[in-house]
Amino acid sequence: MTTDGPHRLDVAMGQRIRERRRALGMSQGDLARALGITFQQVQKYERGANRVSFSRLMQVVDALNCHLTDLTEGLDPDRPTRDIDQVRRLIAEDGAYELLEAYAALRSKPLQRALLQHAKVLAGTSGAG
Repeated sequence: MTTDGPHRLDVAMGQRIRERRRALGMSQGDLARALGITFQQVQKYERGANRVSFSRLMQVVDALNCHLTDLTEGLDPDRPTRDIDQVRRLIAEDGAYELLEAYAALRSKPLQRALLQHAKVLAGTSGAG
């Protein structure tokens, strides 16, 4: 933790764990049981309040049936904090996470583009094209 709270990379890792867990339809309790810890500890990991050790991270990867790079790819200690803060603000909006899940569930790139374009038109941020 920093004097201002959890380190942004710990928060980002926790968000990725939460996103993967939710994508699998797994509860915090399910993940906790798979890791042999309490669901409160999973909550702390997902908030970034507690750091995930490397050995625990490897257990998480196994429990979430993914690769380490699925959780770590793109995490850059030099990336400006404001970028991560902006993503955190956006994802905290009501319905944003659900919209992102729906988008990711579309297996067709043309459908994904259509959904994105429709959302932009509704928001008034883009015209046709």
